[in-house]
Amino acid sequence: MDPERFQKNAMYVETPEVFDAEKNFDDDGRIKRTGTLTTASAHIITAVIGSGVLSLAWAIAQLGWVAGPAVLLAFSFITYFTSTLLADCYRTPDPVHGKRNYTYSDAVESVLGGNKVKLCGLAQYINLVGVTIGYTITASISMVAVKKSDCFHKHGHQAKCSTSNNPYMILFACMQIVLCQIPNFSKLWWLSILAAVMSFAYSTIGLGLSIAKIAEGAPVRTTLTGVQVGVDVSASDKVWRTFQAIGNIAFAYAYSNVLIEIQDTLKSSPPENKVMKKSSLIGILTTTLFYVLCGCLGYAAFGNDAPGNFLTGFGFYEPFWLIDIANICIAVHLVGAYQVFCQPIFGFVEKWSKEKWSNSEFINAEHEVKLPLCGIYSVNFFRLVWRTAYVIVTAVLAMLFPFFNDFLGLIGSVSFWPLTVYFPIEMYIKQSNMKKFSFTWTWLKILIWVCLIVSLIAAAGSIQGLVQDLRKYKPFQAEQ
Repeated sequence: MDPERFQKNAMYVETPEVFDAEKNFDDDGRIKRTGTLTTASAHIITAVIGSGVLSLAWAIAQLGWVAGPAVLLAFSFITYFTSTLLADCYRTPDPVHGKRNYTYSDAVESVLGGNKVKLCGLAQYINLVGVTIGYTITASISMVAVKKSDCFHKHGHQAKCSTSNNPYMILFACMQIVLCQIPNFSKLWWLSILAAVMSFAYSTIGLGLSIAKIAEGAPVRTTLTGVQVGVDVSASDKVWRTFQAIGNIAFAYAYSNVLIEIQDTLKSSPPENKVMKKSSLIGILTTTLFYVLCGCLGYAAFGNDAPGNFLTGFGFYEPFWLIDIANICIAVHLVGAYQVFCQPIFGFVEKWSKEKWSNSEFINAEHEVKLPLCGIYSVNFFRLVWRTAYVIVTAVLAMLFPFFNDFLGLIGSVSFWPLTVYFPIEMYIKQSNMKKFSFTWTWLKILIWVCLIVSLIAAAGSIQGLVQDLRKYKPFQAEQ
């Protein structure tokens, strides 16, 4: 590999130094990766724990004390199990010494091939785009919640403190435009660690406020089966809400669509699959602990009247400064989480464009710019224009359809089955040359079909909720 040629064409940020091929490049000619167990775990926690963690009290309220925690634990086990299978598909045909697959789609193409690659790409990139739009909305809601919290503190809880989300979506988009110009996913390790710290902070605040509310001893109604028919909801609403709750929990655990990309940041020694399995275990155990605590303690605090999100939905009003801190932490976390989910999209489009127009100077040429404290930054005009345009489009869609968070539940329920269950299991079966109708083959196939049914049920509930949102939708109205 010619270092000068690599310096001219690669996407990277480097301080000036004398390049040593062995020191700076992996065996496949790409720049040497520096990811570790810590950074990969941070990426996973950042990807999995979103502001939706604080809506789990509502999900537990729909399912009750028995089914709620059981569904949470079931999804955590399935997600961890399939993530270990997927980690072995990063290199093929051998999980330790085989050829690297840089993206999820590359792994599917290498192992399964055919039309399954197109199906995988469609599911993955629809999900990733949906998440980035949803995070734009959710971050703006948290920013608005800070302003509303101060308003309620000053004028009373009954005051009409309405504020438009749009200016905050624009602010969030401006931050993302800057961060998106960091061309190498592995360079964002610091952002993921910051985001992971923020997720712990606001989750802990939510837990603390829930415990404080429980300690107050205010009477709340909780039941083994959740919201009661005839008391809290109608029979049909109970069914739809149950389905929606399952969809929310399924989406909360979905990070498989970026697992390969996260694994591609790890150093080659020790073997990436072993480190990734440990990172997945740390990430899933951590998030499940927070999910169960937030969901169960939130339900204990609010009972069957649990709000959709007790920090942005004002389950709590005081202490207002602590609620402000929590919502700021949510917004900062989503700044990092947005990057975790958009980087695979950027990588796919830029790789495809370079192959399609290999002679285009606009797409391929790198221009060195010296930045204070950062050394030399490599500017690519196509990367600059395309990534900026993507952030602007997602922000505009978020402003046009602010109910998109509910639609995100539909995307989560639809993408959970193919990306978290179907492809990891099918690739594992194919790569291990497993015998048809053997015991392991049979129960893995049963798991695929059971998860498909659950995903379809959750999707049906999400569609029903989306229809209700559309009926109530009033465009360009300030958030009430």
